[in-house]
Amino acid sequence: MEVSRRTTLKGMFAGVAIGSGILDGETRAGDEPRRPSPASERFLRIERDGRPWYGRIEGDRIRLLAGPPWTGAAETGSDVPLAGAKLLVPCEPSKVLAMARNYRSHAGADAVPAKPELFIKAPSALVEHEGAIVIPPGTDDVHYEGELVVVIGKRAKDISPAEAPAHVFGFTCGNDVSARDWQTGDIQWWRAKASDTFAPLGPWIATGLDPRELRLVTRLDGEVKQESPTRDLIFDVPALVSFASRHMTLLPGDVIYTGTPGTTSRMKPGDVVEVEISGIGVLRNRVR
Repeated sequence: MEVSRRTTLKGMFAGVAIGSGILDGETRAGDEPRRPSPASERFLRIERDGRPWYGRIEGDRIRLLAGPPWTGAAETGSDVPLAGAKLLVPCEPSKVLAMARNYRSHAGADAVPAKPELFIKAPSALVEHEGAIVIPPGTDDVHYEGELVVVIGKRAKDISPAEAPAHVFGFTCGNDVSARDWQTGDIQWWRAKASDTFAPLGPWIATGLDPRELRLVTRLDGEVKQESPTRDLIFDVPALVSFASRHMTLLPGDVIYTGTPGTTSRMKPGDVVEVEISGIGVLRNRVR
């Protein structure tokens, strides 16, 4: 199967709501995560009574589900306020894939890849909205990388780009935290990309979005550092999901970080980094 950078099938995401593509002002630490338009459903995981629950957001309430939303799990009949809820990472992936150099603005002088250049981040690197990004000993050059993240909803193996959208449950915000000194100094990227807390994810999963029509903004202490439309991805979502499925079986709840735009810079303890994607919300983490 030939690898194409961008699918051209009309209607591949037909019938889904298009993200607004605009931002409605800045978010500051302590604010509630920005909500998407009413056309998109939102699903999350919370901690309640000492155990995790999946839920569906309806207005200012969370309707608890009996299981993961991609299974068609029924509502339990219980609901809790969204305000003050303890958010967890919104899914429990068996694998976390991430894409290198998927925006020309980030590739810089490097050649644009001929195929998707995926790598693996460990599930143990995941951290929730408002969780801390912890800079580990031995590195002093840890960068943010704001990214759109795909959440798989249906088992995928050897699927085509045309089939890929049916296997995608929704999208969330991610931060592919990276230790640049380890990334350049080590042979493998295991600690540069997969140290504990190096994969912030959340705050929730939004469905009913066209991943080609979103806008990504990354802020560090309120200053915009990255901004790009997701249509600038070199390899779009169907191409990434299809390519990954040829080599690994993608399972419901698995995630793919789709790449970061532009340039990045060092974070230091005390910084607050926010990744905002139109139609989804804001992922916020403090660095320590």
